[in-house]
Amino acid sequence: MSPISSKPDPSGHDKHTANDSNANEPPLPLDSTGLIAFAFLLGSATALGASSVYRRFFKRINNAEWVTPDLLKHRRWITGVVTSVGDADNFRLYHTPGFGWRLPFKLRHVPTTHRELKGKTIHIRMAGMDAPEGAHFGRPAQPHAADALSWLKENIEGRRIKCQLFSRDQYKRVVAIPLLPPRRWRWWTRIGAARNLPLEMVRAGWGLVYEEAGAEYGSWGKEAYLAAEAEARAARRGVWQSGKDIESPAEYKRRFRTAKARIEEVEEVVDREPASERVGLLARILRRGKRGRSFGLPRVGYVIRFSSVC
Repeated sequence: MSPISSKPDPSGHDKHTANDSNANEPPLPLDSTGLIAFAFLLGSATALGASSVYRRFFKRINNAEWVTPDLLKHRRWITGVVTSVGDADNFRLYHTPGFGWRLPFKLRHVPTTHRELKGKTIHIRMAGMDAPEGAHFGRPAQPHAADALSWLKENIEGRRIKCQLFSRDQYKRVVAIPLLPPRRWRWWTRIGAARNLPLEMVRAGWGLVYEEAGAEYGSWGKEAYLAAEAEARAARRGVWQSGKDIESPAEYKRRFRTAKARIEEVEEVVDREPASERVGLLARILRRGKRGRSFGLPRVGYVIRFSSVC
């Protein structure tokens, strides 16, 4: 058999040499513009997601001015520590979002001094209930105001609670429903097992149902609050211990607002009189009604107010 002769490539190049040269050529470059666009989109999405998570779960709300309309619109829940209690229906909350506030991973702490807390707490007004008014602006306290305040302090001062935010009132306080932890923790405990603090206060007899305009009752509804008040009244708890009808905090404030308006009307009349006639006019006013009580305040209140006028 005759050997097979290899014929040279007409192009003058050996086939094996051509294949080797193709193998050594660098791969075709990918589209760099597409990679840059993909990396930019991925980075933007990651940054936006991280920012959203931070705002939702880790950003601290310093005070009521930091509570945005979006938080109120969605009725967000926040967690914090009660640093002080003002009246029996409001308190100060230090917001503690995220983790690191408690052992074993306590990386952050809640301030304790007034200087450290200044401007860093949220003023919370409890929703759905009203408590006996304390002594303010020269007005006397309502009966059992001190007892109601003591009950609230005992239950929440210094404790960590959750609050559902609803709105902002005329005093720029945040109206919210605070929840107390359940009395007994179980591994299956959910937020629904926590106790509605305003509802508990009404049931204990130290609060009344707030029925003025803009009242909020959350998912519990007004009926639950009215039922709790009826239960406390029937059992003569708290402010109902006398078994008699009482003046509600709303009626108390309305009475003093009306009296103040009448006082201002009388002062305006007195101001229009000559100085020589003011003392006689004052005496005539004080003789009207039951020794000056026809305007809603004790006589001494008129004497004090008119002493500056005369």
